Amino acid sequence: MSEIFESVREILAEALGADEDEITLSASLTGDLEAESIDFLDIVFRLEKKFSTPERPFKLEQGELFPENLMENSEWVVDGKLTDAGMDMLRKRMPHVDFSAFDSDRDVNHVSELFTVKSIVDFVERKLAVPA
Repeated sequence: MSEIFESVREILAEALGADEDEITLSASLTGDLEAESIDFLDIVFRLEKKFSTPERPFKLEQGELFPENLMENSEWVVDGKLTDAGMDMLRKRMPHVDFSAFDSDRDVNHVSELFTVKSIVDFVERKLAVPA
């Protein structure tokens, strides 16, 4: 994991202008590293570029790493909170994210806080482990 972590750390330092010392596994992208929504696109682009090889492209599908359009589905969100169906969908689509602390609150305004450096490292690790 350390090689992937170092690569992710470099990507985040470049994309966010953050000091590498601040980029720890537990650092939240939005809270600790002050990432904004546009930064998420840049991070995806940089991950694809860094981990792609001529033999095996590292391509991320839309919404694969970070959720999109949650509020548009009334089965997933009611009164600004994720429903059981919404949580099930997130868990299935994002096994790289730890939802344990979020599960008691489920406020959609806090979804971005779920994305940590560790969640990106875990995502990359899982994606690279899947046979091409």
